[in-house]
Amino acid sequence: MPNDMTPDQMGFGPIHCSFCGKTQDQVRKLVKGPSNIFICDECVAACSEILEESLAQDFLAAQQQMPFPPDTMGYGAAVEPEREEPDTAHVASSLIKRVPTPHEIYDELSAYVMGQEDAKRAMSVAVYNHYRRVLESEAEANGEKPVVPVPEGLQDVELAKSNILLLGPTGTGKTLLAQTLARILEVPFAIADATALTEAGYVGEDVENILLKLINAADGDVARAQIGIIYVDEIDKIARKAENLSITRDVSGEGVQQALLKIVEGCEASVPPQGGRKHPQQELIHIDTTNILFILGGAFVGLADIVAQRVGKSGLGFAAELPESKKQAEAELLAQVLPEDLNKYGMIPEFVGRIPVITSLSELSEEDLVRILTEPKNALVKQYTKMFDFEDSQLTFEPEALAAIAHEAAEHGTGARGLRSICERVLMDVMYDLPEHEGASTVTVRASDIAGQTKPEIVAVEAAERQSA
Repeated sequence: MPNDMTPDQMGFGPIHCSFCGKTQDQVRKLVKGPSNIFICDECVAACSEILEESLAQDFLAAQQQMPFPPDTMGYGAAVEPEREEPDTAHVASSLIKRVPTPHEIYDELSAYVMGQEDAKRAMSVAVYNHYRRVLESEAEANGEKPVVPVPEGLQDVELAKSNILLLGPTGTGKTLLAQTLARILEVPFAIADATALTEAGYVGEDVENILLKLINAADGDVARAQIGIIYVDEIDKIARKAENLSITRDVSGEGVQQALLKIVEGCEASVPPQGGRKHPQQELIHIDTTNILFILGGAFVGLADIVAQRVGKSGLGFAAELPESKKQAEAELLAQVLPEDLNKYGMIPEFVGRIPVITSLSELSEEDLVRILTEPKNALVKQYTKMFDFEDSQLTFEPEALAAIAHEAAEHGTGARGLRSICERVLMDVMYDLPEHEGASTVTVRASDIAGQTKPEIVAVEAAERQSA
């Protein structure tokens, strides 16, 4: 039979799809099967979509450990495997043997943070009340007797969570306060940046990613992470961009605040295990945020002006009362912040209402900066002294040099963060040459070295003289 004969010439009539009935001239391609059965490219594409959707449903059902849909199995539903639930009955009591009193928390904070007395007292009380609430709630849930007997009529009272908002300029110790709290209580601690967060569905990080950082800090133990502390920095950067309504979405401002509402208050959140976006075919980590303490910090530049308008303090007019310094005036105004001031700044009322503890940190004075250089357990002077000891060198800062470092940092307005940069600049050449120096030595930092008039020098000394000194 000639190969160039058409089906019409062979007596079979026109070729058509055995499924949809379309002829060869109505489709792009026809595929021949056994017994003169044909299928067109459109039916092949439709079958492929049906199979992919069915496989996706099967995979999602397996991930969620649910019985497979009978219509996709063909032989009935599978038996749901048993879940291994984590033992969360005594997590808090096993991690927190004893909640330090507010006085003890304050003393420990004072060992690392100089000044900021009001903020340290407010945080000590809030953290103590929070973890007492966690332990008492756990004992009640397990049917155990509470640590302190509860009076009649108060057994069914539920205690709310006291999240904390820290207001203050950069370099005043907001992050250090949160880190020190987590060290005292020995609970998982994570730091998140609010500037990277966006509303769900847009480019950026979802708010659930801050919970993933806490889970990673707890080495993947969700039960431990559920009683941890999260510090969200730069929270003022998600303020509403404008009070007037706009046709465009505020996806990195008000949208983030709305997404944070339930997490900050307490809910069952679903977290992607690898971060990023959620998608249907992904196993999610479920974490309860009810007992997670949120500490929010931000500089809130311009908030003092809003408070000044409310209280009626301004520097206009000949009879206006001018403060001794602008920094002192801002610190006094931030101490009088009310929720309506934060609302006017751009924080939505629902978000502010979930942060009952609001405290402010004042700009550090030069005396505070000198104390930060020398007194804390991890003071910069102690750190550099230990580094020089590794090279068999004795480092000494003259009191005038410490005052000059504090003065320069105060002028730059960088707070405690500026102290290390000044010390690095002054000691750079010495630390470069010191490893090449043989034998014991001494290095003295003077006020003229800070001003740039002179440079610290390495002076060799005999070992016996150093020991006698």
